[in-house]
Amino acid sequence: MKSHKQDLLAKYIKPGACLMEILSSAFIYLVAAVVAVPIAQRLGLGSVLGYLIAGVMIGPVLGIVGAEAADLQHFAEFGVVMMLFLVGLELRPAMLWTMRGQLIGLGGMQVLGTTAIIGAACYALGLTWQQSVAVGMVLALSSTAIVLQTMGEKGWLGTVGGKSSFSVLLTQDVAVIPMLAIMPLLVVSGATGGVDHGSAHGGMLLDLVPEWAQPLVIIGAIASIVVGGRYLMRPIFRFIAKAHLREVFTAAALLLVIGTALLMNAIGLSPALGTFLAGVVLSDSEYRHELENDIEPFKGLLLGLFFLTVGAGIDFNLLFDEPVTLFAIALGIMVIKAVVLFLIASSVRMCGVDRMLFTVGLAQAGEFAFVLFGMAFAVGVLPLDLVQKLTLAVALTMMLTPAAFIIHERLLAPRLIRTGNREADEIDETGRIVVAGVGRFGQIITRLLATNGHSIVVLDHDPEVIENLGRVGFRGYYGDAMRPDLLHNTGIEKAKLFVAAIDDREKLTQLVAHVAKHYPNVRILARAIDRHHVYELENAGAHCVERETFESALNLGRDALIELGLTPTGAERKKTAFRKHDLETLDKLRARWNEHGMDKGYIDTMRAQNETLFEIMRDEREERDEKDQPQKSASTEPNS
Repeated sequence: MKSHKQDLLAKYIKPGACLMEILSSAFIYLVAAVVAVPIAQRLGLGSVLGYLIAGVMIGPVLGIVGAEAADLQHFAEFGVVMMLFLVGLELRPAMLWTMRGQLIGLGGMQVLGTTAIIGAACYALGLTWQQSVAVGMVLALSSTAIVLQTMGEKGWLGTVGGKSSFSVLLTQDVAVIPMLAIMPLLVVSGATGGVDHGSAHGGMLLDLVPEWAQPLVIIGAIASIVVGGRYLMRPIFRFIAKAHLREVFTAAALLLVIGTALLMNAIGLSPALGTFLAGVVLSDSEYRHELENDIEPFKGLLLGLFFLTVGAGIDFNLLFDEPVTLFAIALGIMVIKAVVLFLIASSVRMCGVDRMLFTVGLAQAGEFAFVLFGMAFAVGVLPLDLVQKLTLAVALTMMLTPAAFIIHERLLAPRLIRTGNREADEIDETGRIVVAGVGRFGQIITRLLATNGHSIVVLDHDPEVIENLGRVGFRGYYGDAMRPDLLHNTGIEKAKLFVAAIDDREKLTQLVAHVAKHYPNVRILARAIDRHHVYELENAGAHCVERETFESALNLGRDALIELGLTPTGAERKKTAFRKHDLETLDKLRARWNEHGMDKGYIDTMRAQNETLFEIMRDEREERDEKDQPQKSASTEPNS
């Protein structure tokens, strides 16, 4: 029976017009993506959920696409391969070595723990132990595509939770290799599929060599990627770059990714793992950024197509027949994985926000489940009806994940950040200097003072900042400096200096006022947001106030003048004149500022100072021209 889509196409397309059918399918998928994804982004749902919704609309709901979705999904999975290549480009080998603890610890615990618990649950529900192990292994994997795509869009990959999630995902991708090897060993008699083992996965090269030589083939293939990427690909890219043909360089980048994927698939290993390895090898190459720019558009399109096919491939008939069972399976998978992830995050003392991100982000099943479940059926490990139900449950977990990320971002994370779920650290030392806030401003002060031999007590309310500070050799304490008892425990009454550098204007002013009132013998140095904040902090009791962006903006302005043709000496002179005038303006406007804000003469004074600044800069230009004029005249005189 023809699908609804084929009936529609038959009216306009001649039989056998395969190219036009392909183009019409591509047109439908592109229209769905172009319409749905921007709307989803505007609503704050994220691109992944937009692709999934678009797939559901053109597939199960409208019936515009049909059977070809499964075939397209195999093609679109190449987007995951490209994504792992790009991830590898961002990771240098030294960075991977520093991550070995997380890869083995976090990733290993997650894969083994989830496999054991889900496997035990399946065995309790009546599956054989072989089937239970197979299901547990497959469902232990999470969606690399969804997690990295979403966390990248939200800017979470740089957090502790994001980095930990990436470590686990990388371990899972590596774990696919032993899973592929173990699956044929779990064959259950009577659960035969319609495809033989050899067609279920790669490994054509391994079939041509004896068993004793197969490990050597695998090692040789991996070595060829490492050696070729390091010593062969660079000269090739250098040769291609000299042609100055962007499309040829793009073709070479695609050739590298596709060739690596084909090689790994031919020996039965994960193509994603192979391209990731190739990316790591090329991560310190001078062509890294060019490769990223060329591959990124293809990766984005293929990943979008992958999510579209997942949505389009949902079997709503099966879902409507057994909705309670299927949603129970999907939610059960996510709950079991979330519990395991939460316990692992707690065991390594991950803070509240990062622990929740780690738990929510990896609770779904992954895209490799579609491949592994298909193989499990093909080799006779799982029956067809169970594979169909589990595959649909996997798709449901993937569709629920973007919604879980939204709940985390809008409900859970703000509450955890606001209330905190970690007790303040016990402060067991005192110092001559107390620093409150070690963000982008305070950490520079801390490093400068500490490296000059001064004893410092550092206090910050962000646990990730404190952890990062400890990694580079500086000790800090987690806690809110606004708490009087915690501030007192720093020994501030005996301190010489108090540096207020927290990133909140109102709290900063309140903190300065509190310290000035209760610890009058301490000199207070404060960070100001702008000129008006300077006056607020001075009124609150600060002895020395510095605007956070003033000096850096002056330095960049000096560099801009140099780029525009001014000599370095002239640019430095103008910077000095500007700085002197601005500080004079700060003093003059101080008299026009009170606790209620600006008085009537503030704006007039500001205008007068601006006019003066133009005159100063004009005088600087004239002075420079006068100094340059004698040199020009002398250069035009004939030799005597």
